[in-house]
Amino acid sequence: MNFVTLGVGLYVVAQLLIGLAASRRIRNDADYLVAGRSLGYGLAIFSMFATWFGAESCIGAAGAVYQQGLRGGRADPFGYTICLALMGLVFAVPLRRTGALTLGEMFRTRFSGPAEKLVVIFLVPASILWAAAQIRALGQIVSATTGLDLAVAAGVATAVVIVYTGTGGMRADVITDFVQGIALIVGLAILLAVVIAHVGGAGAALALARSSAATARPVAEPCWIAWEAWVVPIVGSITAQELASRVLACRTPLIARRSSVIAAGLYLAVGLVPLTLGLLGMTLLPGLGDAEAVIPALADRHLHGALQVLLLGALVSAILSTVDSNLLSASALLSHDVVLRVTDLGERGRLRLARLLVVFIGLAAFWLAMSRESVYGLVEEASAFGGGGMAVAMAFGLLSRFGGPVSAVTAMVTSMAVQIVGTWVWPIPGPMTVSCLVSLVVYVSVAVWEGRRDAARGGGSGAGGRAIGAGRPRVSGDDGANGEAL
Repeated sequence: MNFVTLGVGLYVVAQLLIGLAASRRIRNDADYLVAGRSLGYGLAIFSMFATWFGAESCIGAAGAVYQQGLRGGRADPFGYTICLALMGLVFAVPLRRTGALTLGEMFRTRFSGPAEKLVVIFLVPASILWAAAQIRALGQIVSATTGLDLAVAAGVATAVVIVYTGTGGMRADVITDFVQGIALIVGLAILLAVVIAHVGGAGAALALARSSAATARPVAEPCWIAWEAWVVPIVGSITAQELASRVLACRTPLIARRSSVIAAGLYLAVGLVPLTLGLLGMTLLPGLGDAEAVIPALADRHLHGALQVLLLGALVSAILSTVDSNLLSASALLSHDVVLRVTDLGERGRLRLARLLVVFIGLAAFWLAMSRESVYGLVEEASAFGGGGMAVAMAFGLLSRFGGPVSAVTAMVTSMAVQIVGTWVWPIPGPMTVSCLVSLVVYVSVAVWEGRRDAARGGGSGAGGRAIGAGRPRVSGDDGANGEAL
């Protein structure tokens, strides 16, 4: 066993021990799914950042910039930064005030049970596919480091994530996210500093990056396609259970809002590092056969010993922090929004069910990771789920009383149908953008009809909707802690 393998192994074991320690504070499903709504700024910020900063943020983003220049950075880091900021500035406060445990429960409270089930149908496959993509990427890194077979490496990594997520839930998730976020920042910062020193300092590196950006071939594309590059990361991610769960786990709505905004700034700052390395790699490592190998290639050339362990730990961190969130999110949606709607298992039974589902979902993600030929293929499949309909319904549902159950269900079904047809049946440019526009028109049209129908029935406001959180008890701390103004 070489020094690098030993270092990465010790790092992974440390994550496992943290998760097991966190499990001692789990008493019920609220503790397990949203950490007892106890997150302060530190854990919330780093968890939101680390959950989003996965393999594609390090490896994929640098490779995209290496191939396309600055165009390759539209989705990552810029698109996902906007997504986090939008969540904080617009949706975090009303979402946290609902007192829900999952995004599906919010849809049930505001719209209907069928709307909740659609959210589960759309989000669970996306979370599992995304976890599979991360597991495959992690397996590739561990395999390259240790010499283990890909399936064995990915299997060991999956087992570690299942154990600490299954036992510690959200609490273990956010604590390890904090550790993983620090490791990620340190590892990427060291690699950037070493590469900058190699090219002659910050001034020389800046000039080299500008030169690389200027020499990237400009690609003429319709504005429709350009919009798609922004719509997919922003609209496609704003409704992710992984992000919503962090907002719902915050101690107060104000902490949720500020943490999302600060996490957006942190994401942008750290995300600029792979972008910069991708630009520098265009000149330092011309002609790479695999563009996504630019960061590993730079590390192999410039880092050795302990520094190499730090970078590998950073890459492992980025992946682990995403996988554990994927497993927990899918488990929360299936247990809380499906199984517990038809049977009452009691407090201990609910907790046992959520943990058991983490195991099964982790195994399913591992099977998918091994049955596909590439990480890119899994990410491409994951992006087909979610759709703009959920984002449209969530926006109207959280911010107004306009529209009701039929509006939400119709918009989500229409959006998914348009995206599937536009992607696989009769391909169209920008299917995600088209699905968003169509779902917006459908939601508004049906909501107007619902309003007229309710008014004719003497339904009060005639708006077709219900106040968010109606019929639910207020959750302690919903209006801010220690007199914080919203």
